Order: sequence, then C-alpha cells, then structure tokens
Amino acid sequence: MDELKIRFVVATRESRDGFFKSTAAGKFLQLYDFPFIELDLYPDNGEGLPLVYNQSIEKAKSDPAILVFTHDDIYLSDFYWADRVVNGLEHFDVIGVAGNKRRLPKQPAWPFVDDQFTWDDPSFLSGIVAHGFQFPHGALTFFGDSCQEVKLLDGVFLAVSSKLLHSRDLKFDEQFDFHFYDMDFCRSAEEKNISMGTWAISLVHESGGSFGSPEWTKNKIQYFQKWGDL
Repeated sequence: MDELKIRFVVATRESRDGFFKSTAAGKFLQLYDFPFIELDLYPDNGEGLPLVYNQSIEKAKSDPAILVFTHDDIYLSDFYWADRVVNGLEHFDVIGVAGNKRRLPKQPAWPFVDDQFTWDDPSFLSGIVAHGFQFPHGALTFFGDSCQEVKLLDGVFLAVSSKLLHSRDLKFDEQFDFHFYDMDFCRSAEEKNISMGTWAISLVHESGGSFGSPEWTKNKIQYFQKWGDL
C-alpha cells in the first residue's frame, strides 16, 4: 500500500467531547496516538451514514488515505490492528470483519436468507465479532473462517483505499441512512469487479443491530427496489 495514513471515518450523535469520553470508538482511538492514524469525525450527527461517508471520500481526493468506515460503538482489541488492515488490503480491495461468500435474492441482511432472519448455511459465512460492553467481552460470535473472499460485508467496519474509491468511482448511495448502505455498497463494488474479503481483525461491537425496525424496513424496500429483488 502506498498510503501511509489510516483515517477512521466515524459519525456519532455525541458531541466531539462526548465522543472521546463516552463512546467505545472514541476511547479506543485515544490509545493509538500515532502520527499515521487520523480521525474524520462527524459529531452531533443526524445525517445518514452514506452522506457523511461520501463527504470523507470527496475530501480524500486531495489527501489520500486508507479509509476505515466504522461505527462509534466498536473498539479494536488488537495492538497490531493497523498492520492487519494494511495486510488485508494487500489481498482484497475492501476488507471487513464479517461477511457472506454468497448473495441471494431478497436477502434482508448479509447473514440471513429470508425475512424470518433464517441464518445462512455456516459454510457461506466468514469472520468473528465479539459483542459486549467490556473486555473480556460478553460474547464471541464465530461466523466462519476469516481471510475469505466474500460478496457481502458487515458495515460495522469497512476499510478501503481512497485512491481505489476514486479510480473506480465507488461511493455510498445516499438514499439509504443507517441500514442497507453496506449491502448496497458491496453490490456496487461487485458490479465494478472490486474484490472484498474478511480479515482477522479483533473487533468488539456494543450492539447487535436493529433488524425489523420501521426505519430498517423502509430501507429494505428501497434496497430491493433498486436491485430488482422485489
């Protein structure tokens, strides 16, 4: 990788001070005060994630970096996570911590096959994510072996070179807000023959998602309409 910088892109409802005092990502990032680690923070945010993510992609045209799009309720429990990110991007164009090797019609989320949230066969799933509010974490979810090529990645953590995004004209679709933006991004990447894979990065996520909420359902319909899955 020719970029020497890793830039976290994080949107939070907290103020800037509140982000560093109260959120898992804010506390985690304070531990890694390295010159090559940067933060593009969107505090007091009420906009959809694709909108702010695209702003960071645009800004990176004049200041390239490895962009890490992640939530504010995660922390990385691995001293060597930066090495792992760089190494992962030497194998795949986009990396994450969990995903699915296949994509199905009317798939409501990357690990499920239908609206009843039936889990896909374990042979297609990849990655490990911990859940909880402390370390050691409360629970560890093993989806499948990491370092696998996939078609869908969980949006909790997405790392990609800004130069690749610009050269291949890949960005997030702003019709989505906090749901389905990751599935849509991966399908757009697949259309452009951009490789995606999981990588062995230790991540703890404080929440498990909000599947089935009214906002989620609205985004699901938009996603299905866009890709002809209805």
